[in-house]
Amino acid sequence: MGGDRAPAEIVAGARRAADELGIPVVLVGRPDELGDTGGLEVIGASEVIPMDAEPGSSVRTMKDSSLVRAAEAVRDGRASAMVSAGNTGAAMGSALLRMGRIRGIARPAIATPIPTPGASPTTLLDAGANAECRPEWLVQFARMGAVYARDRFGVEQPRVGLLSIGEEAGKGNDFTKTVFELLSNGRWAGDVGAEWIGNVEGRDVMTPTVDVVVTDGFTGNVTLKALEGALRALFGRLLVAIDTDDTSRRAGRMLAPALDEMARELHPDGVGGALLLGVRGVCVISHGASGAAAVMNAIRVAREMVAAGMVDHIAAVARGQPGAGGWSTPQR
Repeated sequence: MGGDRAPAEIVAGARRAADELGIPVVLVGRPDELGDTGGLEVIGASEVIPMDAEPGSSVRTMKDSSLVRAAEAVRDGRASAMVSAGNTGAAMGSALLRMGRIRGIARPAIATPIPTPGASPTTLLDAGANAECRPEWLVQFARMGAVYARDRFGVEQPRVGLLSIGEEAGKGNDFTKTVFELLSNGRWAGDVGAEWIGNVEGRDVMTPTVDVVVTDGFTGNVTLKALEGALRALFGRLLVAIDTDDTSRRAGRMLAPALDEMARELHPDGVGGALLLGVRGVCVISHGASGAAAVMNAIRVAREMVAAGMVDHIAAVARGQPGAGGWSTPQR
């Protein structure tokens, strides 16, 4: 029921996931508002948490909301994963309160794949779950991000960097410097099969030089939105440029195949949403403007992460057992 284009586009994406990908999907919401569900199972939920609602109080008071019922379905084994394009904070709160937190993880983090032309996406976390962080939490984010990069993108030895204002060890504020020392002096990288590469800058996020970028939720969300805005402005200006005169229009027609491929590679719909790491269940948080294609891809990602055993792998690493459950060999 959540999202700018809900419920029509959410239902359409769910139906496409079932029809085109063969993934069984359970819809959660008000049955009389869902339209033609194509025979998909529906879990009734009478309440809807608005996009602008305060997440914490909404999750606690609106117990029959679609977000809360979806998280309960995962907790109770009725579903294997939860996907939402609704209120991000409420989705996170529902997953945390109903599924529970993995033991050994202080705070869950949102891991967002950032498209990287010609390479696997860069995982950025935390992308907004924790505006205020303690330095030791970012070490946990680094461990979870490495597991996620391996399970989702097949990166054998994820390169992990800390987002800062310079590559040198002494760059950054007091918080960043403390995190740098913790990441540099700990054995966490070897435990999860990752490579610690030190500080990285904002310009490195969309390059193949780093696989996982760790930061606090405030900085991560600002970085994410800045990249989204920059790409939107770039493509907007490009469309204007190739429609300036007859010469540019002819050039645009010649470049159209390459430009279409680039647009598909960088479009957020193909990413499939962000993962909330650190809870005892797979939770995919999609963009609020998600259409049917984005929803279908989010469901695909959810299925892949369930099949890969990502939650169990993170739990094993949190317990100090990096080899438990065969996590070092991603399942496909």
